[in-house]
Amino acid sequence: MKTKYYPINGASAFTLLELSIVIMVILALAGFGMSVSNQVTKWQLGRAASEDLRSVYSAQRMYLADNPTTLVANLTEAMLIPYLPSRSAVTPISLVAAFQPIRSLEGNILEFNITTSPPTFTRGNIPYDPSGSPTDSLWDVGQ
Repeated sequence: MKTKYYPINGASAFTLLELSIVIMVILALAGFGMSVSNQVTKWQLGRAASEDLRSVYSAQRMYLADNPTTLVANLTEAMLIPYLPSRSAVTPISLVAAFQPIRSLEGNILEFNITTSPPTFTRGNIPYDPSGSPTDSLWDVGQ
């Protein structure tokens, strides 16, 4: 019967240099993963905002189809609420109540501007679209 011989002099152990390199590689991968995770979170915020804007845009279009003499600039939240897709048994009293609060990348709560077509988000009275593109389908409905 043959037995394996394991040297006691440490020839098969890891050196401090090898261990340091492995730790540095793990830290680099963790840092890369964190930055990718941050970008994914930003994309998810934009995607959620876009979906809510599409719902408001659909409600806008349906209301205007039923009331063709109404101008977009004269629309109010109360006019659009019955046209929003139902998400619960309770009828919301405002657009903010109809959706989860949409937050900007900086954490501020955004408001819907329904007096333009397609609708947009505003922060105060300033339009909000951090992507800078009206056709990327993030933070906007697109053209």
